[in-house]
Amino acid sequence: MGIYQHYRKEEHAFIDQVLSWQNLVKTRYQIKLTDFLDPREQQIVESVIGKTNDEVQLRLHNGTEHLERKRLLIAPFYEEVTEESFCLTLMQATYNEKFISLLHSDVMGAFLSLGISRTKLGDIFVTPGRIQIIMAEEIAPYVAMNLTTVKNAHIHLTEEPMTELRAQEMDWLEMDTTVSSLRLDTVLSAIYKMSRKEASAFIKKKQVKVNFKLVMDNTFLLYAGDLISVRGKGRSKFVAINGETRKNKQRITIARLT
Repeated sequence: MGIYQHYRKEEHAFIDQVLSWQNLVKTRYQIKLTDFLDPREQQIVESVIGKTNDEVQLRLHNGTEHLERKRLLIAPFYEEVTEESFCLTLMQATYNEKFISLLHSDVMGAFLSLGISRTKLGDIFVTPGRIQIIMAEEIAPYVAMNLTTVKNAHIHLTEEPMTELRAQEMDWLEMDTTVSSLRLDTVLSAIYKMSRKEASAFIKKKQVKVNFKLVMDNTFLLYAGDLISVRGKGRSKFVAINGETRKNKQRITIARLT
């Protein structure tokens, strides 16, 4: 099994892709710039390649350190990497918040309706009267031309310097607890202060995602670093495993987005 034993089976294909990226850079001395990666994918990349490497350099960037989705750049160790190397574009539009209320999901839905892959899209920020979208530079002209309506709002996207980004730092509240197992329903129960029966109901109703992917199995085992979201309950993280108690329970650190 080698490296694969530390990851879920469904993650093996991505690991193969990461290794192929690294091999391309090492053998052909070419820079590899990926699409946007979610936090779990970023964690896998850093684990597989390593943050420090004598042959290649690994950089993750998204315009600001507080955002979640990042583009990965793998380059020969001697290459100079700048912010421009990541080919990011910030697009912005305003709308009249007195008459229209927009949500993150409204903007996401409008973007995906253009037929563009989610991997070309970074983070979306929607505040009263303003929409900001980070995206891959290569799709920006097409998006600006075709994304003209979100819900009932007519918008006009313009490119802005990254310094105009109004991203707020995420505030995670960490806590330590013990659980009988690392099953999804058990950890959900601890994080959201609900019974396992209630946690199972959320899972059964397709209201739980782990690392941005829908999970419908109560027995799904969580790994340290997993991101969790429960519809109507907010987002959380399974931060770390801290050993076992004398009664064979797992000591863990969890966090909720406040």
